[in-house]
Amino acid sequence: MIKEYDIRVLPQVASSEDALKRYLSQEKGLDAKYINGVRILKRSIDARQRTVFVNLKVRAFVNEQPTAPELVKTNYHNVSDRPQVIVVGAGPGGLFAALRLIELDFRPIVLERGKNVHDRRLDIALISREAKVNPESNYSFGEGGAGAFSDGKLFTRSKKKGNTDRILSIFCLHGANPNILVDVHPHIGTDKLPAVIQAMRERIISCGGEVHFQTRVDDLIIKDNEVKGVVADGKEFLGPVILATGHSARDVYKMLHNNKVALEPKGIAVGVRLEHPQTLIDQIQYHSLKGRGEFLPPAEYNFVTQVQDRGVYSFCMCPGGFVVPAASGAEQVVVNGMSPSNRGSRWANSGMVVEIRPEDITTDATADPLFAVMHYQEGMERMAYINGGRTQVAPAQRMTDFVNCKISFDLPESSYVPGLISAPLHFLLPQGVSDRLRQGFLNFGKWSHGFLTREACLIGVETRTSSPIRIIRDKDTLQHIQIKNLYPCGEGAGYAGGIVSAAIDGERCAEMLAASF
Repeated sequence: MIKEYDIRVLPQVASSEDALKRYLSQEKGLDAKYINGVRILKRSIDARQRTVFVNLKVRAFVNEQPTAPELVKTNYHNVSDRPQVIVVGAGPGGLFAALRLIELDFRPIVLERGKNVHDRRLDIALISREAKVNPESNYSFGEGGAGAFSDGKLFTRSKKKGNTDRILSIFCLHGANPNILVDVHPHIGTDKLPAVIQAMRERIISCGGEVHFQTRVDDLIIKDNEVKGVVADGKEFLGPVILATGHSARDVYKMLHNNKVALEPKGIAVGVRLEHPQTLIDQIQYHSLKGRGEFLPPAEYNFVTQVQDRGVYSFCMCPGGFVVPAASGAEQVVVNGMSPSNRGSRWANSGMVVEIRPEDITTDATADPLFAVMHYQEGMERMAYINGGRTQVAPAQRMTDFVNCKISFDLPESSYVPGLISAPLHFLLPQGVSDRLRQGFLNFGKWSHGFLTREACLIGVETRTSSPIRIIRDKDTLQHIQIKNLYPCGEGAGYAGGIVSAAIDGERCAEMLAASF
């Protein structure tokens, strides 16, 4: 007999299968000696009250042998002689599009401007160690995309757009920990995700597809409003195109504009990375001076408010994580956050950002409004570069000093390896961002006592939350509205926000492309 229960238990009960067996025996009337196993199907932490509980959906195997988690059934087969499709970009959108194409009997040819996920590590290390940014291999460009070395969080609100469980299951098929199928906020970890990405690449190649690294697409081949292929490093690759280039490929937007591909400016969110001691966040979120104790994970938080008709919110919260330099070109300082799988660092960080709409940005009469949001991003990143000493040192300010418009004469210890320099971010950030952030922090401090503290540090700037431009596509076919056989995909096209939603969009584009044949 197999029985399922939704239960609410203390953390020490949730931490042990034996404890769960005892609980089910006492509370549900099961005979413990006949419970051969208990599998957790879903898990979330409820820390809204002083006593912290864990909400679980469990499956009890009574006089039954426990079974392993059921993963999605896939049909990855040899497609060496099948029609080929060009997939531009090997981030989650491109990789999942390629895998889905194989299931649908097409041969994916993946073109990635950056390096493979192993070699990419060396270039990323040089950003912190020597302030050298390789414009083709960095936190944004390379196998795995922007998510490969910036946390691997798999939480998404895009459930209406596709099957998130399918995406998580495919990650597990390629080596991810099955716990991602259980947790409400699943997380692979920057240290574990590269091996999963490599396994996906090897799957594509073993099925007859191709993956080309350090192969930057410079142009589209368009005839009679139909894409025939792409030009990459002087070589032609022919076939319909799924364009999954990520939100930082600014040169791609300019190339598309030159080809008269219909684009539109898109709103983004910008601000800073806010770093606290993890012990402080644990104390605040778990309502205890003892912090998280033995049975709870590093605490997370999520804040959102409205200030002057714009959203102010936390973004990409990384418990037990690090702040990292995420520039993708010269004369930029951009910061992001990541956590290893064990979330074991002494710091917690989160993007703290303000909603920016295209109409919020004023341009002179000679500027092209299409690129106004992108240029706004670039301006903030150059400001951070100049005020960081023209290296990857980042401008920073204590949280309370920012709110009080005061210069910080010293800064707290930080996880940001290139280093911090005190700077008046309250003055340097655009006024609409600075004023809204200040009020947002005051609101968050009222709601969560202790959150607004001088022990927290603002690190500038966080600008790569999403694409500043949308590639306009038909809502039903997902093809570009004007050009046949061009499927803009994922974050770079303006239709996703994170690993899972980009993966879902990649699969959908593959399916629509297959249907058009």
